[in-house]
Amino acid sequence: MVHLGPKPPQHRKGTFTDVPQELLTELKNLEELLTITPETLIKITDHFITELDKGLSKKGGNIPMIPGWVLDFPTGKETGDYLAIDLGGTNLRVVLVKLGGNRDFDTTQSKFALPKHMRTATSDELFDFIAECLKKFVDEEFPEGVSAPLPLGFTFSYPASQNSINEGVLQRWTKGFDIDGVEGKDVVPLLQASIEKVQVPIEVVALINDTTGTLVASMYTDSEAKMGLIFGTGCNGAYYDVVKDIPKLEGLIPDDIDAESPMAINCEYGAFDNEHLVLPRTKYDIQIDKESPRPGQQSFEKMINTSFPAKIEEDPFENLSDVADLFQNQLGIQTTSAERKIIRVLAEKIGERSSRLSICGIAAICKKRGYKSAHCAADGSVYNKYPGFKERAAQGLRDIFKWESKEDPIIIVPAEDGSGAGAAIIAALTQKRLKEGKSVGIKKN
Repeated sequence: MVHLGPKPPQHRKGTFTDVPQELLTELKNLEELLTITPETLIKITDHFITELDKGLSKKGGNIPMIPGWVLDFPTGKETGDYLAIDLGGTNLRVVLVKLGGNRDFDTTQSKFALPKHMRTATSDELFDFIAECLKKFVDEEFPEGVSAPLPLGFTFSYPASQNSINEGVLQRWTKGFDIDGVEGKDVVPLLQASIEKVQVPIEVVALINDTTGTLVASMYTDSEAKMGLIFGTGCNGAYYDVVKDIPKLEGLIPDDIDAESPMAINCEYGAFDNEHLVLPRTKYDIQIDKESPRPGQQSFEKMINTSFPAKIEEDPFENLSDVADLFQNQLGIQTTSAERKIIRVLAEKIGERSSRLSICGIAAICKKRGYKSAHCAADGSVYNKYPGFKERAAQGLRDIFKWESKEDPIIIVPAEDGSGAGAAIIAALTQKRLKEGKSVGIKKN
C-alpha cells in the first residue's frame, strides 16, 4: 500500500478588510516570530541527538533516558491471558488482555472510581482498594477460577526509580496523591501483599511507564513500529536501544544479558534543552516559563503544549463566537470581530509551531538509531484531537529528512493502548524471561 502521508491542513479563509493595518502589521511580526524553518528543525534535531546520548551517559543530562528493563522485542506470537492495571488520578482501570498470537489481542476492561479520600489515604488503604477491585474483576471474568496465577503488568505513571522490570521505588507522588508510607518504597511488594490478603491468584510481574507500554503494544501488532509517543498535556517518547550502547549501565548488567540485547528506553524528553541553547523561545515562552509551577524545567514540553490554542482552532463558527465566549469567560476580555480573526490566525500559527517542534524527538531517535523507515506510534489528546496536528507533523518530518520519494518512509500512526495492552504484553515478555531463569534487572550483590 502506498502511503503518501497526510495532506496539509486547511486554513480558514476569511476577509481581513475590517482589520486595522496596525493589527495586520503586528500579526505579520508575530507570524515571523513563530515560524520554524526547516533549517531550525534540523538544528534542533541535531542537538536533540546530543542530549539523548548525554542522557544515556554515566554523567547523565537533561533528558533522563530511563532504562525500562524490557529486554525483548514482542514477536506478535505471544499468547495467553494477562492482566493490566492503570492507576490514574481519578480512577483505576483494570484490563484483561487475551493475546491471540497472530499480532492480535482482545481486551475486556472495567473502571473503578477512586473515592476522593483515597488520594490522601494510607498505603494499606490504597493497595487494599486496588486488590479488592482486581478480585471483583477476576471473579467476574473467571467465574470458575483460573488454573495458574494471572501475570499482571502495573502501569504506574508516577516518578519511580527502577533497577528491574518488577520493582519501582516511588520518588514522589503527583496528580493530587499524597499518601504516607509509600514514597521511598517499592510499590510492587506493597501491591502483591494486598493481593494476597484477598486471596486472588495474581502475580505482579512488571511495573511500566505508559509510553513504554505504547511502544511495546504497537510493536506487537505492527512489525514496522519503532517507537511509542505521547502528545498530550506532556510529551514523551520510548524506543529500543542496545545494552552495549548505554554507558550508564556499564558494570551493572548481569552476565546472562547479552551486550547486543535490546533495552526499552523511556526518554522523558519533555526536559529537552532546559539550558535554552537551541529552542527558539519568544518573550512569551519566557513569560509562560517564569509563571509556571516549575520555572526552568520541562522547556520543550511547555513550548509544545497547545491546550488553549486548540480551543480557538476548534471554533466552527464564521463569526468565531466560541472564541468570543472563551476570552470573555476565562480571561474577562471582550473581543471585536477583527481581533478574533487575528487570534484565530495566531492560534493556527502556534499550533503549527507546536507540531513542527514536537517531531524533533522523532527525527532524533530515527537518526540516532539509523532508521530509514519507521512507524512511530502516537497517542495522547494533542495527537488525537488537535486540528491539523498530524498533517503539520508530517510536513515537519519531510522538511528534516528531505525525502526524494513520493512516499513518506517515516510516518506517525495511531498507537495501541499502552497502559492496558502494553502493560499486559510486557507482563507476557517478563514472565517468559522469569520462567527461563533470565535476569530482568541489574546485577544482584
